[in-house]
Amino acid sequence: MSQGSVWLLCLLLAAAVPAGAESFAMPPEGADLIGAPRSVEARQEDTLLDLARAHSLGYEEITKSNPGVDPWMPGAGVSIFLPKQRILPRAPREGIIVNLAEHRLYYFAPASGGQPPVIHSYPVAIGKMDWNTPLGVTRITQKVKNPTWTPPQSVREARARQGEILPPVVPPGPDNPLGHRAMRLAIPGGAYLIHGTNRPAGIGMQATAGCMRLYPEDIEKLFDLVPLNTKVNIVNQPLKLGWLDGVLYVEVHPALQEDVVEPPQLTDLTRLIVEVTRERMIPVDWTRVQQAFREARGVPVAVSADPALFAGAGN
Repeated sequence: MSQGSVWLLCLLLAAAVPAGAESFAMPPEGADLIGAPRSVEARQEDTLLDLARAHSLGYEEITKSNPGVDPWMPGAGVSIFLPKQRILPRAPREGIIVNLAEHRLYYFAPASGGQPPVIHSYPVAIGKMDWNTPLGVTRITQKVKNPTWTPPQSVREARARQGEILPPVVPPGPDNPLGHRAMRLAIPGGAYLIHGTNRPAGIGMQATAGCMRLYPEDIEKLFDLVPLNTKVNIVNQPLKLGWLDGVLYVEVHPALQEDVVEPPQLTDLTRLIVEVTRERMIPVDWTRVQQAFREARGVPVAVSADPALFAGAGN
């Protein structure tokens, strides 16, 4: 099957499955993990894209955490791991945080009406090579329902080289790549958006011209939740560390396309572990650290060693 045929099949399969966005209570002081891992049995008709969308996951998330499973035909009865637990990015827990390395957006909804603060989490597609999603802190300046799309000149030229002629303006409708909702960011150039899509199969991949793209049903929820001027912090953290109940976890994601020349090294992860254990002295299972780094499955791995293993080590 050609790459073009695979992509078309991908679009058709992913278009029919509704998603369920994730919401979590804000973890207490000193805790950094949300969610819990799960597994489901695939049905004969399922693909990993079906299961990803049904469980609020992206393509990279579900394929990296299920190595060796055929994305198109997992097979009836095959156990599929759902990476539903994650370490929060290292950033102030406010507004929106997008961690490009994990293809995921977090919205920290403040306490309101007597209700405690809540974290909403969504998988996203991000900028591909040569159209990187820019890092930094910005804010939402505009919210538009049923937006028109004005393709940047660079996108029109790239599509033209592939034999596709884009019009100067694409009106609202099923052919609009922005979907039914768009939120503009205060990034110089004015072309960066958080928006929906008419191609949901690309969620969780590097597949955009720099914007952040959500499943259609997810952008509608986020659009209604987020007020204008909400802070948006875009980071790239392939190496994440966090604590839960006194146990240290690490979470490693593959490098982005633009980072493969100089990807994160094991020494970078080691340095981060040394930093976070300066005040909370614990023994570390370095074998598990190396395995987590090598596999880069994007799931939290407990790396605190059993203190009993170190008892009498100096005798």
